[in-house]
Amino acid sequence: MAKYTGSVCRLCRREGMKLYLKGSRCYTDKCAFERRPFPPGQHGRNRKKLSEYGLQLREKQKVKRIYGVLERQFERYFEMAERMKGITGENLLQILERRLDNVVYRMGFASSRAQARQLVRHGHFTVNGKRVNIPSYLVNVGDVIAVAEKSAAKMEHFKALREQGPAGNIVPWLSVDFDKLEGTVTALPARQDIDVPVQEHLIVELYSK
Repeated sequence: MAKYTGSVCRLCRREGMKLYLKGSRCYTDKCAFERRPFPPGQHGRNRKKLSEYGLQLREKQKVKRIYGVLERQFERYFEMAERMKGITGENLLQILERRLDNVVYRMGFASSRAQARQLVRHGHFTVNGKRVNIPSYLVNVGDVIAVAEKSAAKMEHFKALREQGPAGNIVPWLSVDFDKLEGTVTALPARQDIDVPVQEHLIVELYSK
């Protein structure tokens, strides 16, 4: 499965804002964006003002980087969002939020989506009792996501979660039991529940051209 393997700190600098791609490190003075809050490259300090197309493109790139998806997969998500009832931009964000790696992150079982993706890929989670190692798996209302029994018993990461609690704030559309190391999808995420700093209508305008 293809994935971005370069420096994620460059991505934050390119988008001109913290995307919190490295978990707790992003809250420390080691954060590259805090030290160099301008785009990477020789001419990073002298970037010209973006055109309308440039603003739309940057918004799309920002969302892709926050959720860790590449172009072809993002296009498929957009096509799914267009076919759904409701507002296309909000549908798109809802689909991205329903990815298993994002849900693991939102439940507080990982400090970043990248860490959540790795945990899922290594088979540490089950959905409705069945092991799932596909980060892009889309959860539905009523699904129960749990740490696999062996992983919960052996891994220090999960033992610490039982004692310390979530690695971040838990969203209202998920119910989490840290004693059992499992969570339930109680509803589909509404736009007000999604704290991603993005103007999704710009992405819709980009794809409408």
